[in-house]
Amino acid sequence: MKYTKHNLKKIEELLKTIGYEVRFEKGNFQSGYCIVESRKVAVVNKFFDTEGRTNVLLDILSKIGVNPDDLSEEDAKFFNKLILKQHSEEEKTEA
Repeated sequence: MKYTKHNLKKIEELLKTIGYEVRFEKGNFQSGYCIVESRKVAVVNKFFDTEGRTNVLLDILSKIGVNPDDLSEEDAKFFNKLILKQHSEEEKTEA
């Protein structure tokens, strides 16, 4: 997947679909983001570029556990594409 503003926006929309609010703010985040579980808020370091923001949102998606059955058909396809891409990249780094 390319790190474009369009793909970043699609990932943000996917998070909103599952009930998370995504905010880009200044903060001292060790990992570049903070998840407030009780309020379903993901706060991302606003100084990250498009690639950094995309990677952080993908990391958040992998940690919060998304059920593809709860998504629309279009969102589920996009989510599955993201997951497959992420797994293939992980396998490359392990090899």
